[in-house]
Amino acid sequence: MLSRLGALLQQAVETREPSVDLLEAFTEHWKGITGYYLEATDESIPARQTDIPWRLKQMLDILVYEEKQQPAGEAGPCLEYLLQHKVLETLGTLGKAEYPPGMRQQVLLFFSRVLGQVQHPLLHYLNVHRPVQLLQLSGDRLGSGTEKEEVQFAAVLCAKIKQDPTLLAYILEGKSILNGRRAQELPASPVEEGAEHPPGTGTAAGSPSAEPSPPRRDSNLITSLMGLCKSKKSRVALKAGENLLLLVGLAQEAAAACLVRSSALCQLLTEHLCDLYSAVPACTDPADILALERASWRSQGDAAGDGVFPGKESLAAFFGWLDYLDELVMGAHPVVADAITEAVEEKFFQGILQPQLLEMSELTILSATAMLTGTVRQIRAPPLLHRLVLFLLGPDRHPETPGDAPHPLRTQLIDRCNHLSDEISLASLRLFEELLQKPHEHVAHSLALRNLEARGYLQRGPAMPDERGPPEPDPDEDGLDLEEDPYFTDGFPDAGFGMAKKPPPGSAPSGKGQVSEVVSSFLCLVPEEAKTSSCMEEGGYDTYVHDALGLVQACRASAAPCGWPPAPQPLDACHPEATFYEGHFLKVLFDRMTRILDQPYSLNLQVTSVLSRLAAFPHPHLHEYLLDPYLNLAPGCRSLFSVLVRVIGDLMQRLQRVPHFRAKLLLVRRQLMGLVPGEQMDHAMLFKGVVVLEEFCKELAAIALVKGPPEGPP
Repeated sequence: MLSRLGALLQQAVETREPSVDLLEAFTEHWKGITGYYLEATDESIPARQTDIPWRLKQMLDILVYEEKQQPAGEAGPCLEYLLQHKVLETLGTLGKAEYPPGMRQQVLLFFSRVLGQVQHPLLHYLNVHRPVQLLQLSGDRLGSGTEKEEVQFAAVLCAKIKQDPTLLAYILEGKSILNGRRAQELPASPVEEGAEHPPGTGTAAGSPSAEPSPPRRDSNLITSLMGLCKSKKSRVALKAGENLLLLVGLAQEAAAACLVRSSALCQLLTEHLCDLYSAVPACTDPADILALERASWRSQGDAAGDGVFPGKESLAAFFGWLDYLDELVMGAHPVVADAITEAVEEKFFQGILQPQLLEMSELTILSATAMLTGTVRQIRAPPLLHRLVLFLLGPDRHPETPGDAPHPLRTQLIDRCNHLSDEISLASLRLFEELLQKPHEHVAHSLALRNLEARGYLQRGPAMPDERGPPEPDPDEDGLDLEEDPYFTDGFPDAGFGMAKKPPPGSAPSGKGQVSEVVSSFLCLVPEEAKTSSCMEEGGYDTYVHDALGLVQACRASAAPCGWPPAPQPLDACHPEATFYEGHFLKVLFDRMTRILDQPYSLNLQVTSVLSRLAAFPHPHLHEYLLDPYLNLAPGCRSLFSVLVRVIGDLMQRLQRVPHFRAKLLLVRRQLMGLVPGEQMDHAMLFKGVVVLEEFCKELAAIALVKGPPEGPP
């Protein structure tokens, strides 16, 4: 019995002794560090050549070991000593002073390891989060040699904040003690200092209404991460970006509001975007801008490469950062996302892009339009895309009226699709084609649908839906003069001839057989003598079916959230408020199509590409207006088909005046296909226009086939 009692006493002594020894060892190592500053004579000796790193490592090991011996949730003597004697504050001051040289690196490592390995909550203590803030004061110095340690330190802080989002206020705002919940755990010294705050914090940190001034630009975790995002070391920049993504994605609204209110996150993100945009050389070729593939911030270093053309590295940096902003907004809390997008719109869209887009200099217009096209291509985050779309097109949704220009930028951009400079027209059309690919309902609505809602392009009159017979297209009639063509009604209010043979107002044909006749109508538009694809052993329109299928599927996918109706609105429910106006955008496109025989080849390709995309959208009114050859158009109205009929009539008259036009037309097609070397010839633009016209009709036929008829009654 006595032996057993002795064993228990011995065991108790053995378990008690290490805690005393640990505290003595801990204080001894700390006194060894402070003693160095009393005894050192050579201030140039780097910290790594002293015993400071070894002593800091021993202090860390003691803290970790002590915690394992303590009951869960209790602070051991060494940890209490660390907090009460302001060990971290002293180390933070020494690290900030960089004495001895390299001390900041050692302190960063120690802080990272203590916060990462000690499980006891520490960041709520004033004597912990204050030195953490102090250590971040110079955290945005690029090339300081401590970037690796800084990003590790920031990563540990972000991980702790993710576990407990309430810590964000302590790190950013400098709040002292966690009110009440852990107050009893605090040692005497931190409790007594609970009223102390870093300069500039004050009491308004917790009351947004009392702080009307802009968010603080003090150095903190956000400025540190932003500085590290600009590092030339790709791994450092990548890790900093990932940790910033983690912070903005915090689900708690209080944390999101704190991030917006107590940091300059939005301003810093946007200013860097504007700086990178301004760094792109003015001499950069717009074609090179458009040729760049969509950037990825995660592989930004790889994308820049050694620079294939002047300005490529700057372009890659700008679009890479824009991609990062896009992902940041995509994953951010709605409060943070709205704040970022608002800053981007104000500083970048309106502050930089808009003045350049409204410039009169053609070189500036070309460059700004190319950069805007790349920006549209890059943005995917719905909040950012929404701001961009409204910035470009305005919020108006009511039908347009001729000459109405409530949104000057929209008007200017559309007008430039019909600019005297072919280069500006081409660049502007590319911009709108890129815009039409974005999954945002307002794009198609603003540019076209709002003017088609009332179906004002249809002739109002006695309808005979039950007597609508199948059309009887005759390929031999393709060469009819305009006066004899029953389709040609646009521009002639009194043109009622031939209408008895045509179907009454309604939607596209509602049967598979009639779909084939719609296809035939487009295929038969170009007369046989003007067709050349059959002579080149090329396929018919079926060569376009695969591409049309992909285009239609892409348009359906982007329009899926729009909630468009499957069938046209019944005519009885349509009440046009005024004479039909196709709208500014469609008017410019149709006007361009009427000049297809007199425009450069590249411009014709771009015009038809935009029209094809519009025709592929799954809205029944767009389908009807652009793909139904049998519309009974209202007086003075035109559709895509009637515009094509007018062009064909003009073509046949002009070809008759060109000697050997058939042989020359074949030669031009061979040149365009690269089968024969290009050479100058008369009427080359005309012949290229004919080739584009033939291919466009085949493309429209393929789109009509793939889409099929809209559902429901006319």
